[in-house]
Amino acid sequence: MNFDYTDDQKALKDEARKFLAAFSPLTAARGVLENPAAGHDAGLWARIVEQGWCGAAIPENYGGLGLGYVELCALAEEMGRAVSPVPFASSIYLFAEALLVAGSEEQKTALLPLVASGELLGTLAVSEAPGVLVEAAIQCKVTDGRITGTKLPVTDGAAAARAVVLAIGEAGAGLYLVDLEGEGVAREAVSTIDPTRGAAKITFEGAAAELLGVEGKGLEFLAKIQDRAAILIAFEQLGGADRALEMARDYALERYAFGRQIGSYQAIKHKLADVFVRNEVARANAYYGAWALSSDAPELPVAAAAARVASSAAYWLASKENIQTHGGIGFTWEADCHFFYRRARHLALVLGAPREWKRRLADRLVQRVEAELAEGNAA
Repeated sequence: MNFDYTDDQKALKDEARKFLAAFSPLTAARGVLENPAAGHDAGLWARIVEQGWCGAAIPENYGGLGLGYVELCALAEEMGRAVSPVPFASSIYLFAEALLVAGSEEQKTALLPLVASGELLGTLAVSEAPGVLVEAAIQCKVTDGRITGTKLPVTDGAAAARAVVLAIGEAGAGLYLVDLEGEGVAREAVSTIDPTRGAAKITFEGAAAELLGVEGKGLEFLAKIQDRAAILIAFEQLGGADRALEMARDYALERYAFGRQIGSYQAIKHKLADVFVRNEVARANAYYGAWALSSDAPELPVAAAAARVASSAAYWLASKENIQTHGGIGFTWEADCHFFYRRARHLALVLGAPREWKRRLADRLVQRVEAELAEGNAA
């Protein structure tokens, strides 16, 4: 079985890299970092919308291009390399996938074409406080179609017009569509380690909430949404990890100490070799995840957790060692290393901490083994 990109997918990836090199250099991320109130680069976002990337994996009958998830993974990888300061992940990996997983036909027909065209920017609001997410910890409530409570932090929450919100209804946890520009919604920007991805505190005070999916099944739907998003974000992490490694390698070849390139010293060689190995492990898991997502394979939950764990670890190591390889200059504001470190930490937490995903991976592997044993005994 070949998990690599096809020639057409490689061509799409190459064109995306050229586009982002022209319109999403690291100066774009720096512009948002130095003006965090912006939240994202609006000009770059408009250009990405014009490219049709928002509709890459959205089916044609809902206004998308219907290319497929592998193509979306290729775009995600390139945006990760560029550390693009745009709300693509929130709107496409999370909001659109929530609609596809849990939305009714009417909700999909009404909203997905707007997401695909870039007219509607959405997000997913889940977190309320630190800690493992369990139903007993959810404080947001929905009563008679009105939601009250607070979500913090919500990535791209200040820019989004709609949100899928996890809250407790009469039958338990559910997902609800909320108009963030409507009455009963207050938003406040909050600072995070990565200001190139805006975040907000959202307070609901009796805002209208429309049920998405089945009430009481919110955590089940959320797990499916997060599995799909985990694979897409894994490709962003992989792209960033690859670029961080390239930056470290290039600097190690041009920087001299004691008359030698620093890359000729074992201490640097070993660092970069460790990063390369970790990146390749992440790549294997991400590609496997892309196959599982595109084919809706039964292995998807395990593949998603494995991709999430491996890519989070790879990006963290690559971004850290990139700074270390650059030495004293790597810690400065003027150097570009910190963009990758910031994004690595942000992406490692946006779907829940790696520790929680390691637990999920272990649980899912155990469940799969138990199912196989039960099937074997039955036979």
